[in-house]
Amino acid sequence: MNGAFQRDQLEILAARAKAGRISRRDFNLGLAMLLGSSALGLAGRADAQTKELVMVNWGGDAMTAYDAAYGKPFQEETGITVRLDGSGPTEGAIQAQVESGSPTWDVVDVDAFSAEALGKRDIMQKIDYNVVDKTKFREGFGWEYASSSYFFSYVIAYDSTKYGDNPPKNLKDFFDTENFPGKRALYKWGTGVWEALLLADGVGRDQLYPLDIPRAHKKLAAFKEHVVGYWGGGSESQSLLLEGEASMAIIWSTRGRLIEEDSGGDVKFIWTDGMISPGSLGVLKGNPGGTEAAMQFLASVQAPEKQVVMFNMLGQGPANPAADALIPAEDARFNPVAAENAAGQIPLDMAWYEEHYGPTLDEYLKIISA
Repeated sequence: MNGAFQRDQLEILAARAKAGRISRRDFNLGLAMLLGSSALGLAGRADAQTKELVMVNWGGDAMTAYDAAYGKPFQEETGITVRLDGSGPTEGAIQAQVESGSPTWDVVDVDAFSAEALGKRDIMQKIDYNVVDKTKFREGFGWEYASSSYFFSYVIAYDSTKYGDNPPKNLKDFFDTENFPGKRALYKWGTGVWEALLLADGVGRDQLYPLDIPRAHKKLAAFKEHVVGYWGGGSESQSLLLEGEASMAIIWSTRGRLIEEDSGGDVKFIWTDGMISPGSLGVLKGNPGGTEAAMQFLASVQAPEKQVVMFNMLGQGPANPAADALIPAEDARFNPVAAENAAGQIPLDMAWYEEHYGPTLDEYLKIISA
């Protein structure tokens, strides 16, 4: 689910650097934090006596920032090198690594619900909470096989020039094309859309899960004539709004700041009725770098000052709530998990997604492609 989101982080970083909104030094740091591309390569694991971990993300043009923020400090602290691989830790790839009997990966950037499903099939290791500090997670975001690492949200963005003194305030307004005319844009891969459809259809926030998918898809089928596009990446969602094709869209919050800047404030976003989505790290069963080293690395990622770098570069909300106090007040409004922003949002239910995401997405894609 997060592969498209992770690749979009690279685009955001490049766009902010091109516009001069971050320095070259910060750009390089941001690149490293996004994890490397396959250009960094792995010519096979080093000698078995060499202490190292391989961390896998979704690739792109990233080269060096995750290394600067997480890898090098970890090496200085422990003597263990963190090598980067951008080949993409899909569920299938993770499973193939483990089932090969000789995995080359150690730590992966994985959806929490995917890690939980894989863990129950003996593909992922349980998080060692004697090493990883569960008190450094936000409440409700600790899992058996996944360690919380960041957050983003699905939020409503709108063209303020079209709505003047009566902007949309919630999802009910988003789906109300009579009082808020104009085309809409939705996420191609369903996440957050099912929740939005049900909330707009009158389902209470405390009754949202388990999701009533037949009801959600019935509302989608009736509404799809108002949808101008289903975006698969952040730049696409941004273009639909900036080029005037859509008057409103549900977008990733990491695009919120960028889209406000690029539109000169004409396109805005709101946190109300947003869907908070967690990112996480997991450790493969039988990882060659060893369980102890991998868990030490997960613990090191919890440092709040390191997570603030990710927020500064990309708008990712810190997993460690202690990082909130390190974010300047003028920037806190872009933090999806700041208390005042999170109050009006709903966290995605990872247990529901673990069980239902695949078949539900198949149904969703049939509707939007019909």
